Amino acid sequence: MYLCSVEPINDSMNGDSFKRISQEGQRHKDVEGGILESASAFAQRVLEEVEALAGTTACKTVQLVRLKQWAQEQDCWFDDNRQFGDFFDRGSENEVYLSPDQKEIVKLNDFRYADDNLTSFFERIKTHNKYFPDCQYRMIGFAENRDGKVCAVLVQPFIADARLATQEEIHDEFLRLGFHPEDHGEYYTNGQYDIFDAVDGNVLIDDEGNMFFIDTIIYPSDTDGYNTYRSLSPRWFVTD
Repeated sequence: MYLCSVEPINDSMNGDSFKRISQEGQRHKDVEGGILESASAFAQRVLEEVEALAGTTACKTVQLVRLKQWAQEQDCWFDDNRQFGDFFDRGSENEVYLSPDQKEIVKLNDFRYADDNLTSFFERIKTHNKYFPDCQYRMIGFAENRDGKVCAVLVQPFIADARLATQEEIHDEFLRLGFHPEDHGEYYTNGQYDIFDAVDGNVLIDDEGNMFFIDTIIYPSDTDGYNTYRSLSPRWFVTD
């Protein structure tokens, strides 16, 4: 069973605050609107403040502290993760929950791949939604994961009728989308964005040939994302 596409959270999810935020999210026809766009703008203002005062863009910790305060003020902070459903899995960046109705996946993303500020995270989510509209993320707020880290709460539905795509199928799909492989297929680029971690475990395909890129790491091509990804990925940390 896997996840794909983005739909509103079902009202059977436990927790009044979760229901209310989910209902609010249904009113945003643009998946980049609402909490995602507001949080991105707030984090950008924090970045600009720190850069003006200290002359550095390394402000991830400050942004996370301020975003928690902002989320609490905006009433989009979740205090009880049990309302997301049952704990399902833990990846390199996401703590994953399965909703009580088993129709949605809730991901607590700890911003691992955002490096020293959160700009790349918000751009990544928006870019993922642009290139992979059948697997869009929707941000519904913020919470702390089991390790006490401030996380973005992202939602994707759960799908049962799909299999893992092969590397050849992934390669062909990237070519169709206008991307070409670099570094022996370590990542794909179109000259504007570089996409990493699109391996067979993160890409699904259904019986009709529809492909779902459920987890990708994306950096703008002019930001040295290759070295950033290698420095932050547990896979490279283990093998190097």
